[in-house]
Order: sequence, then C-alpha cells, then structure tokens
Amino acid sequence: MEIIKTVAELMALSARTAPKGAGQDFVETKVISGSDLQLLGQEMANYGSVSGKFNFDRDGQNVAASGALLLISLKEPQKLGLNCGACGQAQCALLPASAEGPEFSGPICAWRLVDLGIALGSAVKTAGLLNVDNRIMYRVGVVARKMGLIQGDVVIGVPLSSTGKNPYFDR
Repeated sequence: MEIIKTVAELMALSARTAPKGAGQDFVETKVISGSDLQLLGQEMANYGSVSGKFNFDRDGQNVAASGALLLISLKEPQKLGLNCGACGQAQCALLPASAEGPEFSGPICAWRLVDLGIALGSAVKTAGLLNVDNRIMYRVGVVARKMGLIQGDVVIGVPLSSTGKNPYFDR
C-alpha cells in the first residue's frame, strides 16, 4: 500500500529532525518498499543460515510481508568531544579508530549511538501516532548494510505493517 510508504517517509522526516548531540547530524535514512522487501527478506534468511544465527529467517519473513521499511544508520559518526568516558576511554582522543566488525563498524562514541536511539524513537513515535504497526529490528540492519542498501557504521531497520494484528510480536 502506498500509504505505508508515505508513513515510512514521515518517519524518516521525524528521524531527520530529531535532536542530535552538538547539533551535528550523522543520521541517514532510506525507505525500502516493493520487491526490495522480498529480496531483503530472502537475504536475511540466507545470512541466518550461513552465519548460524537464530531468527534471521523469522525476521526476514516479517520483512517480506511488510508494506514498507525504514532504515536508519549512523554514517561516519565523529566523537562528540565531551571526554565523558561513556565509551570506556578517559578522553575522546583515546577512542580507537573505527574498524569493521562482523556486522557493524566500531567503536563509536556513546553519544552518537544515543543520537541514533533518539532518531529511532522519533521515527517509531510517528508510526505509532499514525497507527501503523512497527518494530525496531537489529537483524534487518545487519543484512541491509551487507547488501549496500544504505551506508553507515551501524544500521537499524523498522518494518511497517497495516494488518489486523501486529505481525512483529507474538511470533
């Protein structure tokens, strides 16, 4: 349904305008719909099979049955410069350079991850206000990033549905 894609676009707007540390924006968004959802769902199942990680197939089925999906990422986030120690280092300058991990890049300044969380919260608030079922999913982001659907060091996906029962819970 086209209206679900519109809701995803409104969610992207909410993520874009969400507050961010020092007013610096490293958040990226992308709406996925149509046949791309089927491909992403299948690639999620494949990744789970190859990696031996559980529930990628289940979540992939949810994605394939969704009306649209919002991807939100942190792209090349810079340290905030507070020297707060939340990342485990006494000074921001001591935070090691980003390195590619098995699914995401890191380490990342804790406050940039807070920025991502606030953007996600703003986005799902918008979906909730519009009565569109959704769920924040780590597994979606892993595979979307590997597929190159969006750039970013950390990626999270939010599938959307407008059926009689929320398909993302009680699975």
